[in-house]
Amino acid sequence: MFTLHAVGNAHAQEWTRFRGPNGSGINQTTQIPPVWTEKDYRWKITLPGGGHSSPVLWGDRLFITCADDETGDRSVLGISASDGKILWRADFPSHLFHQHQDNSYASSTPAVDADRVYVCWNTPEEFTLAALDHDGKPLWKTDLGPFISQHGGGNSPIVVGDVVLLGDDQEGRESFLFGVDRASGKILWKLKRNSKSFSASTPVLLSMSDASPLAIFTSKGEGVTAVDPQSGKVQWSLPDLFNSRTISSPVTGGGLIFATCGEGSGGHVLVAARPPGDGSAAQVAYKLTSAAPYVPTPLFRDDLLFVLTDTGMLSCCRASTGAVVWQQRIGGSFYSSPVCAGDTLFCTSKKGTVIALAASDHFQLLGKTELREKCHSTPAIADGCLFARTYTHLVCVNGTAKR
Repeated sequence: MFTLHAVGNAHAQEWTRFRGPNGSGINQTTQIPPVWTEKDYRWKITLPGGGHSSPVLWGDRLFITCADDETGDRSVLGISASDGKILWRADFPSHLFHQHQDNSYASSTPAVDADRVYVCWNTPEEFTLAALDHDGKPLWKTDLGPFISQHGGGNSPIVVGDVVLLGDDQEGRESFLFGVDRASGKILWKLKRNSKSFSASTPVLLSMSDASPLAIFTSKGEGVTAVDPQSGKVQWSLPDLFNSRTISSPVTGGGLIFATCGEGSGGHVLVAARPPGDGSAAQVAYKLTSAAPYVPTPLFRDDLLFVLTDTGMLSCCRASTGAVVWQQRIGGSFYSSPVCAGDTLFCTSKKGTVIALAASDHFQLLGKTELREKCHSTPAIADGCLFARTYTHLVCVNGTAKR
């Protein structure tokens, strides 16, 4: 039996990577209002740079990256979740280089555990993975080699036990997956890929009863790949699934893995992959080619799969079969991925409109809120609050939780 892998239940571990617990985008809190005004903010701060990365949280500290659009220099910030005070800033010099006009120099979301914050960024000359402690002290920095992508980067790390995992699928040159020791930054394993197409997808974990979790990676050249996080050995794969880039991240639920591909306005496909079991090989359960996303990552909840396209078509499907339950155009265009707080689904458009809907098998619009700035970042939900990052601001939408 396959299940979502949860890494503990402590309060401090609510949102430690891109899209929170195992990339699900889900927090059980019912304290986030569907509509709010600035009077409902616990705080709002101006960041010292732009970016599209999402915030992550450990305890009472948020961590986020931003960059100087004039120089390409990157910064990592430690922020008090209680009042928005910037507690520290660590700067990393860099330089300008060509990337897609909708990308940024700070598009990769950090990962955090009890000891360290892990960040990555790229230039054409160097793909960097670095660690800092929770007070901003740099601990190590590892150069993973050149990074070639016509659109720039967007890969994000995750932490599994003592290993930091990071995908490095690039364009026109050798690509790899990396397992790095979280304490020292030493490369523990390096898995060569056949892929020569950029992937920005962040891995997820898949657990099977009485077995260690496997890391699930997606790419155009390799399809879906299940890797032992400790050794880097491929346990199984399902190749030849995608004809385009994998920019959104895989999600798991109901015994399936959901992943998408696309390029520009065409070639968008969602694949539901069934992992091997009882002696059978991995297989495709079904594919969706209508209203499949390119950038936004789907959301699985209670056998419902919510699929948001870049052009604002939101579909609710039966996750087990792919059958469409309802489909509605919600307005706007999207890079941000849906997140869910309790029974409320939040979708944030590129213009910063947060659209709240019922996360159910019937369509119900609950309201819209304007952040008043462009937003490509996916919100974080923790401690009864929603943390939304626009290009140059970070806001805390006040829940009813008390610290």
